[in-house]
Amino acid sequence: MFTKEQIVSYIENEAVRPLSEEELAEQLGADTVDELVELKKMLQELEQEGTLVLSRKNRYGLPAQFNLLLGKISRHPKGFGFLVAENHDQEDLYIHASDLNGALNGDKVIARVKRPAGFDARTGTKFRAEGEVIRILQRNVQRVVGTFENSKHFGFVIPDDKKFGSDIFISKDNFNGARNGMKVLVEIITWPQKTRSAEGRIVQLIGYKDSPGVDVLSIIYGHSLPQSFPAEVLDAAEAIPETIAESEIAKRRDLRCMQMITIDGEDAKDLDDAVSVQRLENGNYLLGVHIADVGHYVTEDSVLDKEALERATSVYLVDRVIPMLPQKLSNGVCSLNAGEDRLALTCMMEVDARGIVVAHEIFESVIHVDFRMTYKHVTSILVEQDEALCEKYQVLLPMLKDMEALQGILEKKRLRRGAIEFHAPESKVILDKKGHPIRIEWRESGIADKIIEEFMLCANETVAEHYFWMEVPFLYRVHEEPKVDDVADVNKFLQALGYSIKGAGNSIHPKAYQSIVDAVAGKPEEKIVNTVLLRSMQHARYDTEALGHFGLSAQYYSHFTSPIRRYPDLAIHRVIKELLHNGEQLDKKRVDVLAKKMAQYAEQSSMREKVAEEAERDSVDLKKVEYMKPYVGETFVGKISGVTGFGLFVQLENSIEGLVHISTLVDDFYQYRPESFSLLGEHSRKVYQLGQEIKVRLVRVSTEDRQIDFEAVK
Repeated sequence: MFTKEQIVSYIENEAVRPLSEEELAEQLGADTVDELVELKKMLQELEQEGTLVLSRKNRYGLPAQFNLLLGKISRHPKGFGFLVAENHDQEDLYIHASDLNGALNGDKVIARVKRPAGFDARTGTKFRAEGEVIRILQRNVQRVVGTFENSKHFGFVIPDDKKFGSDIFISKDNFNGARNGMKVLVEIITWPQKTRSAEGRIVQLIGYKDSPGVDVLSIIYGHSLPQSFPAEVLDAAEAIPETIAESEIAKRRDLRCMQMITIDGEDAKDLDDAVSVQRLENGNYLLGVHIADVGHYVTEDSVLDKEALERATSVYLVDRVIPMLPQKLSNGVCSLNAGEDRLALTCMMEVDARGIVVAHEIFESVIHVDFRMTYKHVTSILVEQDEALCEKYQVLLPMLKDMEALQGILEKKRLRRGAIEFHAPESKVILDKKGHPIRIEWRESGIADKIIEEFMLCANETVAEHYFWMEVPFLYRVHEEPKVDDVADVNKFLQALGYSIKGAGNSIHPKAYQSIVDAVAGKPEEKIVNTVLLRSMQHARYDTEALGHFGLSAQYYSHFTSPIRRYPDLAIHRVIKELLHNGEQLDKKRVDVLAKKMAQYAEQSSMREKVAEEAERDSVDLKKVEYMKPYVGETFVGKISGVTGFGLFVQLENSIEGLVHISTLVDDFYQYRPESFSLLGEHSRKVYQLGQEIKVRLVRVSTEDRQIDFEAVK
C-alpha cells in the first residue's frame, strides 16, 4: 500500500506533467477497489492541505509546478494583505483588497502571482510581487470578538480585530440576548464575499465594554485562549500521586545531597529549573541544570499530553497566567519547590575557563532544592552585599560567587563568537487589586537574571548538539538570518544616522548587528536603532532541522529548560528519556513515527507561540492605554520611534507609544522620505526623523482601539 509521502514524491520527482487520478493509480499500482478508494481519499486530503493542487482539467501537481504559492494571509486594517509563504525563502506577496477573494487574516490559502517583483527604471524604485488568492484552504478563525450594535430589525458586530475587514451582520434570531454596547463572541456562519459582509450568530455574552475585567476577557476570547481545563484533564492530573515511589528513585541518579537552588521572579509559581555549581580540582566549573521531569507525568498521547499540545505554551497576560498544564502539575508535583523531593532531567556540564563545555552528561535524577531564591535577593547579595541577606543565606555564598564568575565566562564566550546583545529593558504594567494600571516600570536585567540566562543557554546548546549528532528526531529552536531586502532597508535608515551594517550581502554575520548595537550604546538614538534592528530580523520558530540561531550565533539550539510552560521542551524530554531507557537506540519504525510527530509539534508550537505573544502584547498595550486616560490634555517629551506616510509614532520615557497624525502637523505640508525615515516640510524644510526628541500633547485615548493620539507642541 502506498502513502501520502509516496504520492507526493512521485509527482515531485518522477512525473513529467500533471497527472489525473486514473494515471496516478496506474503509476502507483493501485488496482483493487480498496486501493482506489484509499488513493482518492489521500488525494482529497493532500488537496485540502494545499500539498497538491487539482487543476481545472482535473490533474494533480504541486503548487510550485503550477506556479502557485501556499501560505497564510496577513491582512492590514486598510483592507489589503500579504501572503506569508510557507516556504521561508519566499518573499511576502502583496495582495490588493479586491484580490483577497474573501480571505481573512491568518487564513491558509493558495495564491497566484499576478506581477513578479521588479525594478521601475523610471522612478528608480523596486516594487513587490503582487498576487491574488485563488483558493482558501483553511479558515484561521471561526469566532470573533467585537462590540454589538442593535438596529430595529437586525444587528451587527464591530470586530475588535481591525484586520478582520468588515462588520458582521447578525439577524434578529441570532442575537441570543445581546444588547447594545455589549462585548460579544460571534460565530461566523457565512463567510464574506466581495460584495457581501460576513454573517454570524452570538454565542457568548462577555459583558458591557466598560465593565471591570471585560477588556482582558475580550482578549482571551479574541485569541481563542482556553479559560479552563476539561474535566477529564483535571481528573488525570488529580490522579497523579503527590509523593515519589521508592522504586522510581532507585532507577535514577540521586542528587538530593547536592546543593542547588532555584532563582525566579517573586511571583513565579511554576518553577522549571534548578541550578548548581561546583569548582573542580582542575579549576573548571561543574554546572548542573536540573529541569522538572514533566515527561514522567505527561506521557505521549495521554489526555494530559493532548491538552498540552493543543495549548502548546502557557500564556502570561498582564493580570493572569493561562497555563499549559493543570495547577496540580504546574505549581505542584512538577514545580521544583524548595524542600521537596522532585523528579528531574539533569544536564551536568564541565565548563573550562574559556566557557567551553569540555564534558557533559544528561540523565534522569531525583533532586531536593535547598532554597527558593529570587532575582532581587540574589542581586542584592552579589551586587549590594546586603548584610541581612548575606547572613540568612551564608551557606550559599560560595556557590553564588562561583555562579557569578561562571556567568561572566559564559557571557564573554557568547559575545566573542558574535551573539547579539540588545540593551533593551522591558516595561511592566503594575495593576491594583481591581486590575487598574497604577504605574509602569522599566525592568533592567540584574546579575541574577544573567546567571539564569547564561546557564539555560548553555544547557540548551549542549542538549541540542548532543542529540543532533545522534541523528534522532528532535525539535530545534531556529532563528534564521535576516532577509537581504530587510537588511538593505535597515542600512538605508542607519546610513541616515551615520552607521552602516558591514558586509550586508547575501549572507550576514550576527557580529555585524552587534557592532551597531555597541556603536549606539548610551546615545540618544540607542532605543530606536535597537528597535529597528529587532524588527528587521526573522521571527524565531521551532523546526525539526537544526538551522541555527542567528541572534545567539549558535549552530545548535533547542528549548530544553521549560517543560512546564513550553511543549517543545516537554517533547524533547520524552525523546531523551526514551533513548536513556533504550540504550541510546531507536528502531526505524519508531524513528519514522517520531519524525512525523516532531513536524506536527514544531508547527503547532510555533503557531501557538505567535498567538500567545499577540495576546500578551495586546493585554499590556490595553493597560498602557488605560493608564494614560487621566493624562489627556497634558504635555510630554518623547522620542520619534517610527515615521510613516501618515505620521509619527512617539515613545515616551515610560514606554508608552502614540501617533502624531500627519494631518495635525499644520505648520507646513510634510512629505514622507522613506530613504531616511523622516517627514520633510515642503516650505520650511523642517524635518521629523527617527530618534528625534519631540514635545507632544496627549489629545485622545481609546481603549476600544488600543490607540493613543498625540499632537506636536512647539
